[in-house]
Amino acid sequence: MTNDDYPWEPPLAGTDVEHLLGALNRLRTTFRWKTDELDPAGLNARLGPSALTLGGLLKHLAVVEDHISTVRLTGAPLGEPWTALGDQATDDDWQFSSAAKDSPPELYALWDDAVERSKARFDAVLANGGLDQPSALEWPGRGHLSVRRLVCDLIEEYGRHTGHADLLREAVDGRVGEDPPKGWRAVS
Repeated sequence: MTNDDYPWEPPLAGTDVEHLLGALNRLRTTFRWKTDELDPAGLNARLGPSALTLGGLLKHLAVVEDHISTVRLTGAPLGEPWTALGDQATDDDWQFSSAAKDSPPELYALWDDAVERSKARFDAVLANGGLDQPSALEWPGRGHLSVRRLVCDLIEEYGRHTGHADLLREAVDGRVGEDPPKGWRAVS
């Protein structure tokens, strides 16, 4: 097994940063695999009474990536493509419901671009101080959250929603599995 075959696999032994980012990137990759290669019907499929869709999860996690890596990490504003949308961009209901109006290429690009921006922002901050440095997010009376806490928050968010994506994708076309197959790369 080479790392080229499974680039999402975290290191077997590494630093805290390598392990935490490795775990996050594995979840990101698994989530992307669970949402890949779907048409509008697949991205908008629901299970039972739940309003969750794979398209809604793509849009929601795109906003989460940008919000955590700007507002919470550095104190910078959320930025485009969200600024033009005003407060609705951070409204979970809007993120999930508005995704039905977006095309598959728009949703995939939205998420892919947000992940790349987030990775670059975290890399820049981590290069200048590591996981234990304070982030811009302060809880009144409790202090600033560490960069480590923000990475863990992203891991938690992906853990929750990758589980949702597992169920939704299996219902759409039967795709199951813990990780993508050897050599997988996003198609959409």
